[in-house]
Amino acid sequence: MTLDLAQLRDLEVVIADSIYIQVAKWHLYLGDAGLAKALALECNAKLGLGSNEAARQALESVQVQLGNGITSVPLSKLITTSQVNDLEEILDSFCR
Repeated sequence: MTLDLAQLRDLEVVIADSIYIQVAKWHLYLGDAGLAKALALECNAKLGLGSNEAARQALESVQVQLGNGITSVPLSKLITTSQVNDLEEILDSFCR
């Protein structure tokens, strides 16, 4: 299952406004961090696995550059468990 362009854009917008990276007590939303599109594309590519697995694999696939690109870490390392659950719920709504 893959989304059409309009659905993919809708997914990107929802991710941009709902999912954030947590650094200390700060929340940096993925739209502000420029990561929403990359995550939406990865989620779309993995939707056939189901929303739970698609969310987890997509978060592992998206690499976040730190320190001017010197280091990168998977997005999954910067996101809370509750945000993973929120992403799974978002993907559930797009799987219907």
